[in-house]
Amino acid sequence: MNTRAWIVFLDESGVSLLPQVRRTYAPRGRTPLLRHRLNWKRASMAAALGYHAADPDRGPRLCFHLKPGSYDTTALIGVLEQLKLFYRGERVLLVWDGLSAHWSRAMRAWVAEQDWLTLERLRA
Repeated sequence: MNTRAWIVFLDESGVSLLPQVRRTYAPRGRTPLLRHRLNWKRASMAAALGYHAADPDRGPRLCFHLKPGSYDTTALIGVLEQLKLFYRGERVLLVWDGLSAHWSRAMRAWVAEQDWLTLERLRA
């Protein structure tokens, strides 16, 4: 494939909003009490790192998206819509893993309508 395109690696990750509980200082004989509300809320982040295949002098590009909860097909389509604006007028070869939302029918239908985007699956 000899195209002038950005090679973009995209992945998602979830994080818990619970604070890390660590050891702390206290005077001898007084045990410190570290309190926080037990709240199992989660957030997710999707990040895309891009390199231009034909022009390395353009430098890498990093963009990311944050959202409460988890990513599904609809949310990922929204991320790709924003990625389209980020790479406005450029061709993109997107490399991502085998998450079911990446290869769902709705995602494949949406990608089929996009002339700027080509998908490749990252091999295990």
